[in-house]
Amino acid sequence: MFKNVKQLTPFSLVLLAISFTMSISQSTMTTAYPILMKNFGVDASTVQWLTTGFMIAMTLVMPLSPWLLDNIKLKPLLNGIVAVFLVGTAVAMVTPVFSGIIIGRLLEGMAVGALFPTFQSVIMENTNQEKRGTTMGVVGLVMGSALAVGPIISGVVLQWVSWRALFILFFVILLGLLIGCQKLIQNTHELKKSQFDWLSAVTLIGFGGILYDISSLPKNGFSVQWWLILVVSLILLTFFVFRQHRLTQPFLNLTVFKYKGFLPGMLLTGISYSGLIIATVLMPLFYQRVFYLTPLWSGLLMVPAAIFLSQLNPRAGRLLNQIGLKKLVYIGTSMMIFGYLLLSIAGTTSWLIGLLAAMLLEGGNAFIMMPAITAANNALTKDLMSHGTALITTMRQVIGAASVVVASILITYFSTTKTIGTALSQTSAWFVLVPIIGLLMTSRLQNHVSKSQMNK
Repeated sequence: MFKNVKQLTPFSLVLLAISFTMSISQSTMTTAYPILMKNFGVDASTVQWLTTGFMIAMTLVMPLSPWLLDNIKLKPLLNGIVAVFLVGTAVAMVTPVFSGIIIGRLLEGMAVGALFPTFQSVIMENTNQEKRGTTMGVVGLVMGSALAVGPIISGVVLQWVSWRALFILFFVILLGLLIGCQKLIQNTHELKKSQFDWLSAVTLIGFGGILYDISSLPKNGFSVQWWLILVVSLILLTFFVFRQHRLTQPFLNLTVFKYKGFLPGMLLTGISYSGLIIATVLMPLFYQRVFYLTPLWSGLLMVPAAIFLSQLNPRAGRLLNQIGLKKLVYIGTSMMIFGYLLLSIAGTTSWLIGLLAAMLLEGGNAFIMMPAITAANNALTKDLMSHGTALITTMRQVIGAASVVVASILITYFSTTKTIGTALSQTSAWFVLVPIIGLLMTSRLQNHVSKSQMNK
């Protein structure tokens, strides 16, 4: 792993360090929910907005990242993104009211939404095609490990200090990184300035509406309001698509879908992300509700899976050039299938089984997500990579949110007539279908990528 990290430029390492620190915040708050509910007197549906709001804000900004990258020099863009995150963190850190934490989390989500596609696009653009697999394997440390590490860090911090310490920790680390790395930030992306299209920006609310509907489904069900939001969101997104085809310099260049291999690659990254995020949802429930372990131990037991993921990501990147994408995805999906089957068959027998299953679920992610992103972007021309990356990251969030909602619905449904352990096991059995879908898509992705690369 360290050998691969040394191959990256200092600027790429700066991007990775900042992205890792900011992305950890995405999954840290779930462990603090009980404490915040008690301190501020809010219920579970209200405190959930610390995560839901973060994800909606992130998803709304992601499609804007190609325009930001083409119109603002990288150094002021990166500084501005980090500044927004720091302001949000500071607001959440000092606020005396719960609404202040919500506002802070929204600002953090906007910053992360702008950063994720931007840093991936820049690294892809500045890496030769034959080295992208290895480089994006290291990037996978940020995308995968940070999500898995978040609950671990929050579990340890909350064991001894206040929840505000979580925000203080991220603020201090990120501010130090920003100040210390100014000389290393380079303006490597070629600008292609265009006028900001406010109409397109407004219609992007459709993404937020769909994500809100997905997240609110377990609580509100298929109400009239739910259907109304869905219809309005779909109308807005349909208008957005037509608008992009008419603009000479669109926010999102949707011609990326004409490149064979891009669409299945995008969907595979969502499937992979689903396995990772469901592991962070199911495993704490198994540890705490079935085996009655403390939140601290629940977090610590996620460490082996996070380490396993971090070790496999760079290796999967190297293997992409050696054995090809098809075999990598077969390995990854097989690991995920076996992980879900372990939880469904023997998940309630021992926490060691859960630990092994978590390692398989998160480890399988390493063989799918970044290799699929690399292959999808290799199918595109260089000027379309920022647009492709923005679409991939946006859809990954939507698929991830949908997976969490499906898991919540299944757990709630099964637990009405069965024990929580049985409900979690049966939910795991249903999620075996997700990596199976990935398996069915693999041969198509491999063939398309091969043809597109030959055409180049």
